[in-house]
Amino acid sequence: MSCDTTSPETWYEHFISYGETDTMGVLYYAEYLHLFERARSQFIRERGMSYAEVERRGFLLPIREAQCRYRSPARYDDCIALRCVISNWNRASLKFSYEMFDKDRRILLATGMTEHACVNPQGRPVRIPLWLKDMFGAEA
Repeated sequence: MSCDTTSPETWYEHFISYGETDTMGVLYYAEYLHLFERARSQFIRERGMSYAEVERRGFLLPIREAQCRYRSPARYDDCIALRCVISNWNRASLKFSYEMFDKDRRILLATGMTEHACVNPQGRPVRIPLWLKDMFGAEA
């Protein structure tokens, strides 16, 4: 999977801590989703709002599907770089795509995606508001 190169993007850098690794010193498989979340949160913050503010405005973006493809291991104390973009928009959902690289952005370590429903506080699907699409750089 390759992320769209024309969409707004965020790069998130992170050093792998000892607690994020397994007994072999390799980044534990479940930690990839935590890193995707951190990159996604930075994507939102870089566009002028926190996810907490999105929720205060009455919109929640729960994950309805997550995926990760592991390509090459990241290890304790490695610096990694994650690229985050929105790769798909639907009426009441959107998909973030991720690429994880080594610090030099030469070796692809993993790819992934999270698909999010847009729901109201009662958990019912709602249309993604235009202000959120504008903020995230959605094409018309």
